[in-house]
Amino acid sequence: MENTKFNIAVLIDGDNAQPKLIKEILEEVSKYGKATIRRIYGDWTQQHMNGWKEIINQYSISPIQKFAYTTGKNSTDSSLIIEAMDILHSKNTEGFCIVSSDSDYTGLAKRIREEGLFVMGIGQKKTPSAFVQSCEIFTFTENLLVEPKAIPVVKKKANTKETVVKETDTDTTTKINHSIIDKAFDISANEDDEAYIANIGTNLRKISPSFDSRTYGFRNLTKLFESIEKYQVVKNIVNGLNHPLVRLK
Repeated sequence: MENTKFNIAVLIDGDNAQPKLIKEILEEVSKYGKATIRRIYGDWTQQHMNGWKEIINQYSISPIQKFAYTTGKNSTDSSLIIEAMDILHSKNTEGFCIVSSDSDYTGLAKRIREEGLFVMGIGQKKTPSAFVQSCEIFTFTENLLVEPKAIPVVKKKANTKETVVKETDTDTTTKINHSIIDKAFDISANEDDEAYIANIGTNLRKISPSFDSRTYGFRNLTKLFESIEKYQVVKNIVNGLNHPLVRLK
């Protein structure tokens, strides 16, 4: 999606988000627009909210107090949803970012999209698929923690659609589903069988809102495509800026 810098309301579930990542969260939002509304919801009398108290002023986030009505329950979810609808109907923003890993916001995300507004989510990889798929873009917080590093693919099994990428800072492997990559390229390609990397990225998000090159150990989509044997990434300088093109070899 192009960085049009429209206004985005950032609504944070304080019971379900990580204060240590607030800087990275706001930087992620800034890729798509301006975080003009910044609110965090929670019961500020509870000890688990102390981590937020030290940073809300630093990042100009408005705390919203919501007491738990019954033991073991809180009103954060409903309060965030109600205020989101108020913001939606005020028509002061063009997009929303819901920071949570809770499936309770699935209906909210759907409702916002029905109004034609941009909606993104930020949460952990454990976030239920229903919420992830209801967003236009969903970023996993695990991808915000460290700068991804990857070792280029050295072997690829014949007649398979998966490439194994080893990350230098972990002992695990992440598999790239090439069918998604190929589908996004096919949708984006012109009559010369080439596509702008930016257009491919947009279509990848349409197919899979949580698609992120950082998941596979690459800091951007260009680096990911450079690692795939069947594709070639070429420089394309326009007005002094590089707008990479992807071609089939």
